[in-house]
Amino acid sequence: MGGEDARLRAVVSLAQAMAAAHTPRESWRAAALGARDALGGNFAALSVWERELGHLRVLVNEGERAHGEQEFPEDETYPVHQFPEITQFLHERWAGGGEPNAWVETAAAPPEGEAGYCHERVTALRRRGRGCCVVAPIVLHGRAWGELYVARPVGAPVFDAADADFATVLASVAAAGLAQTERLEEVRRLAFTDPLTGLANRRAVDMRLDEAIERHRADGSVVSLVVCDLNGLKRVNDTLGHAVGDRLLERFGSVLSLCGARLSGALAARLGGDEFCLLSVGPSADEVLAVSDELCLRAGELELGEGVACGMASTGDPIGPVRSARRLFRLADAAQYRAKAARSAKPVVAGRDGAVLRLADAPPVAPHDRRRFRGRS
Repeated sequence: MGGEDARLRAVVSLAQAMAAAHTPRESWRAAALGARDALGGNFAALSVWERELGHLRVLVNEGERAHGEQEFPEDETYPVHQFPEITQFLHERWAGGGEPNAWVETAAAPPEGEAGYCHERVTALRRRGRGCCVVAPIVLHGRAWGELYVARPVGAPVFDAADADFATVLASVAAAGLAQTERLEEVRRLAFTDPLTGLANRRAVDMRLDEAIERHRADGSVVSLVVCDLNGLKRVNDTLGHAVGDRLLERFGSVLSLCGARLSGALAARLGGDEFCLLSVGPSADEVLAVSDELCLRAGELELGEGVACGMASTGDPIGPVRSARRLFRLADAAQYRAKAARSAKPVVAGRDGAVLRLADAPPVAPHDRRRFRGRS
């Protein structure tokens, strides 16, 4: 009775830990740690089956890791043909009406040919000093998603059939938690993504820019913001229809993404309407300007539209102290305003065009002028 109570508490604890996870990594870690502790193992891992690539990718390793194992590995993968149970053994059991139950393997290994036997996994147990493991399939939306793996060291009691049954239960609880995390991630993705272009949206830019300015103030990292206004969108909408206008926005979004990829870690975003931006942290102002030049050139070559008005502000230029994200946005905005007014085919840069700083501090207020600049200085 005591053992059953302990396992019930372990299931509840795992469910609570999964429910408390807010990111994929937190969810993976909770699943591995919960299963490891519940089954009395000294190591646990969670892997996902990436069907399009034909391999199992390890998401997390928790516990006593062997040499070379990382908590969140970047490239620990195993071809599924080396672990046939994920595509053959499990599938055959399901097709025959069976459940996706867990199974036990030992470093001693059962006779070859026995259901669930995997030579590569047995070899891995021996190589890493582990005596046995229990492997439980993770099933999401009725399909094999991946595997939950818990191991014990050489000399520890070998997992038995009851442990395998319990691992199956734990995998089901973990699967429910992973499904919840996937839903949360989808909500987050929608909350921070522009639905038309697939770029980041204004909310994502505001969050990233605040973080960037904090980093700049802490260690002097160069923060650059490029604000773009797509020319000719209204004409396209009025003469060819909004569907064609949307295609122009999508095309320019692709160009912005392509150019932004030249800057490590840059964020490409649509602010709304015909306004876009590129946020860079780290690269020099000259590097960002070179990308902005290319962006203007490529935008001018689009079949639709009339190019782009591009303004840039960077802490790497003489623009004075930048104590807030609003200040940098205001300067980039003013530079973009000047580029549009001058019909400039190239970016206008705050600090390299003396008029921009004055414009940012005393923006136009006439009714026919463009909307007020964002925020306060």
